[in-house]
Amino acid sequence: MNQHKEKMLKDKLFLKGLMLDAIGMLTVGIPVIGPFLDILWAPFAARKMREMYPGRNGKLASAIVFIEEILPFTDIIPTFTLMYIYTFVFKKEPEQKVRTIEVESY
Repeated sequence: MNQHKEKMLKDKLFLKGLMLDAIGMLTVGIPVIGPFLDILWAPFAARKMREMYPGRNGKLASAIVFIEEILPFTDIIPTFTLMYIYTFVFKKEPEQKVRTIEVESY
């Protein structure tokens, strides 16, 4: 994947994560009904996290966002943004070195 497409993917994930965090936080401001909306939002948020971050880390983040959305008073935690930061800022992928293999034909 070229660097331009990779940056666009990162930007898209970041913006989508901010939007999903904002939606998840909205229920805090809705008295009485807000906690009940979290029951509907939690599985949706978990599915979105799994789609955005596939693999083992995505599954773990999916479980965390589900728990965070179900528990009262934890909606202010920006789980999607934290996962983005973990994935693209703190988690260092080992650099892949390009190896050239010369092949002789006979």
